[in-house]
Amino acid sequence: MAIAVAKEAGAEESAPGQLHTAEEYLSRAEQLLTEKAYSQARRDALHAKRSAMDALSMAETPEPDDD
Repeated sequence: MAIAVAKEAGAEESAPGQLHTAEEYLSRAEQLLTEKAYSQARRDALHAKRSAMDALSMAETPEPDDD
C-alpha cells in the first residue's frame, strides 16, 4: 500500500532509489513468508514500508528553484 501511494505521488521520478529499495524489501518479505520465516518477513516488510514512506516524503518535497 505504501509503495502504491509513493508511486502515485511521483516517487518513480523523484525518489527511484528509495522506491526500488522498498520494492526489493517487499519482494524479499513475500519470499520469506512462503518459507515460513515470519519474523524475518515482518522485519523486511517494515523496512519496505519505511523506504516507501521515505520515497513518498521525497516525492512530496518541492524541488528548490534554480534561479
